Amino acid sequence: MASKGTALVTGAARGIGRAISLRLADDGFDVAVNDISAQSEALSGLVHEIKAKGRASSAHIADVSSEDAVRGMIEQVVATYGRLNVMVANAGVCSHAPIFELTAEKWDHTMNINARGTFLCYKYAGAQMVKQGEGGRIIGASSVTGKQGMAFNPSYSASKWAIRGLTQAAALEFGPHKITVNAYAPGVIDTDMLSTVVTPDTTREIVIDEMKKKSALGTVGAPADIANFVSFIASKESQFITGQSISVNGGMFFD
Repeated sequence: MASKGTALVTGAARGIGRAISLRLADDGFDVAVNDISAQSEALSGLVHEIKAKGRASSAHIADVSSEDAVRGMIEQVVATYGRLNVMVANAGVCSHAPIFELTAEKWDHTMNINARGTFLCYKYAGAQMVKQGEGGRIIGASSVTGKQGMAFNPSYSASKWAIRGLTQAAALEFGPHKITVNAYAPGVIDTDMLSTVVTPDTTREIVIDEMKKKSALGTVGAPADIANFVSFIASKESQFITGQSISVNGGMFFD
């Protein structure tokens, strides 16, 4: 099957990013995957899985908070595949601390990766898509906490609110070039990131049980639930949707 185009997924070594990468490969995209050097082994394994599906893939180690690294990563992807059609700015971190205990350094770390990193991916992916003149899909990662702030999670909440505003602004600027810009806003997804909210007084299982009670469906999500949504937003059928941050949260929060 001929390639539907080239997708780049950041923070792809595990969790939601990994699920998105594999789903886009199933959908017919060649998939370039990114993460930090500490995840290089997992990223290499993901590349092999994508290739086993009959699609081209490559690993790109880069810190998304570095402008030079993001610019260079996108240049590498274009040099390898000749184009970039879908950008999924998924990379993110989560810190869990009350405001009085949150240091400015941890605040900056979260904002640099989540908000600045997403901005840089939007900026350089958007510029490449404009240059190509074929339209494109840019997709970011917001959160339920980017729609309803969460106590003891101020930097993460703020960064995810920032992504919603950035997504709307980019949609307006890139729209004339037939580039849509949207974000997914997950609720509780069963990934390694859940460990950031586990305290010495509780366990992962207790946290998941408590989160299930907040869901209209009585469950938490899986990475595939987000990948299914991204699959649609990356498709031609989503061409009339832009500037949206769409909740995928099992009814944890209605908007």
